[in-house]
Amino acid sequence: MEIATLGGGCFWCLEGVYQMVEGVESVVSGYSAGHVKNPDYHSVCSGTTGHAEVVQISFDPNVISYPELLEIFWICHDPTTLNRQGNDVGTQYRSIILYHSPIQKKQAEEAIQKAKENFSDPIVTQVEELKEFYRAENYHQNYFRINPEQTYCRYVVKPKIDKFLKIGFKVKKINS
Repeated sequence: MEIATLGGGCFWCLEGVYQMVEGVESVVSGYSAGHVKNPDYHSVCSGTTGHAEVVQISFDPNVISYPELLEIFWICHDPTTLNRQGNDVGTQYRSIILYHSPIQKKQAEEAIQKAKENFSDPIVTQVEELKEFYRAENYHQNYFRINPEQTYCRYVVKPKIDKFLKIGFKVKKINS
């Protein structure tokens, strides 16, 4: 198994999509890339911690590659909006790839160059080395699976999942 850490707006959106991807073992919502140790949701939302909402993805590279995970990343959010995704505004919602190795850094930089072909505005995604990952509170884990009828999930998360499903990546069986 390998690990990828990505931030593209609210972690519920990325978590909901990546949990469906064949080859993904687990997805954990959390916080990273800030300067405060052990942040909580309220402090991250204040915008004073420097942390972004991110997901940490454990995946089998024999089933899905890191570059393929990054292809999905571009589908799940808008990497051209600085510190915002839709109505979610603040540095905690920034687009960020936190690499775990020099190979991931190189692949992330290559993925950005390739993705530029699909966006008319400049990509503002940050690429940084992962220093620390802080797991979000339990009520944030598996949020879409547990709360699919919650308003935010219906109007923000579900459309991103629907967009992903139209692309044609292999998805897990419904009961997995």
